[in-house]
Amino acid sequence: MAHLCGLCLALRSDHGQFARIVTNYDGLIVSVLTEAQTERTPAQRRTAGPCPLRSMRTAPVARGEGARLAAAVSLVLASAKIRDHVADRDGLLRRRPVAAAARRVAAGWDRAGARTGAQLGFDTALLVDAVDRQTGIELIAGPGTPLLTVTEPTETATAAAFAHTAVLAGKPQNAAPLAEAGRLFGRLAHLLDAVEDQEADAASGAWNPLTATGTSRTEARRLCDDALHGVRLALRDAEFTDGKLAHVLLAHELRRSVDRAFATDVCSHQAGGLLTGRPGGAGHPSGEPHTGSFGPPPGNPYAPSGPGAPFGPPQPPPEPPRDRRGLVMGCLVWAGLACTCQMCCGTFDDPWSRQRREGLCSQCDCGDCCDACDCCGNCGGCCSSCDCCDCDCGCDC
Repeated sequence: MAHLCGLCLALRSDHGQFARIVTNYDGLIVSVLTEAQTERTPAQRRTAGPCPLRSMRTAPVARGEGARLAAAVSLVLASAKIRDHVADRDGLLRRRPVAAAARRVAAGWDRAGARTGAQLGFDTALLVDAVDRQTGIELIAGPGTPLLTVTEPTETATAAAFAHTAVLAGKPQNAAPLAEAGRLFGRLAHLLDAVEDQEADAASGAWNPLTATGTSRTEARRLCDDALHGVRLALRDAEFTDGKLAHVLLAHELRRSVDRAFATDVCSHQAGGLLTGRPGGAGHPSGEPHTGSFGPPPGNPYAPSGPGAPFGPPQPPPEPPRDRRGLVMGCLVWAGLACTCQMCCGTFDDPWSRQRREGLCSQCDCGDCCDACDCCGNCGGCCSSCDCCDCDCGCDC
């Protein structure tokens, strides 16, 4: 949360209040990696004032070059997403005045991100070029096109951002392994987005990488598992001053994200994150369509499905897909929810997908002792069913 709030406040400080709308969980990884490679000092934190998303409480938040780099990357990629929505004529963006306004916002974010990037020695043109190539690749991709051809621009963009954290931290020897981790992280982000949106995209007629290239979910799962293993190997080769948080996010929580996307809600350590014989498991990929809701489900997106056995109590059938709001209208709804604190304490409809969500406070799964264990050393016996110490990820157990 310190890094998430730090990203949000860096956006406000450098680019104004409206820029805070591009705050996202993926972007904070850049801030985490920068801090993980440097010595911890009091200057890396400051106390932020009350915020509706923190129930009007103060909190220590990250600051410094890592947060600013995360802000610049988030702005440039958000501007690219706006242009993509304009090109697809999504929602209100079908209307010329709205599309023109969106283009102006995107152009402003491009310039703002480039200014901050230049101050940090990072060329955001790499990101813009990757996004522009993405559009061209999607136009020519069809059945038989390798899926990794479609994900390559995203991989290139995230590799550049991850590698620059080593420059900011003064550890150039980390640039190569972190670039590899970033490339595979970008691949995962692209694939998971495609998996979670495939049914909704089919219903709305939107372009989806899996559908367009004729790639099965079995093959997508294999690519995700390979990328997960590659991220862990790359993290082993990097030198961190304190890499615990980066390790948790990129080695363990990333596995849980994959399990969630492929509807395998189990402990991420067990048998490589999946139960043997469970549909969609690593050893027995089923290729069945995702039966969960679109996007992260309510509550903690990484927690097991319920108390008791790993499968938890029987789950109700998924809600049918709802009409998605356009980008601009969703942003307006998001602003209204943020101002009324509904996104913090309570339930609300997702501003874009209209899926029912739980507030941020519900994501603190403090009752699960496995979440607090130091991978292997302090489990206290509660993780006896998890193969914690055989995760092959190089953690100091």
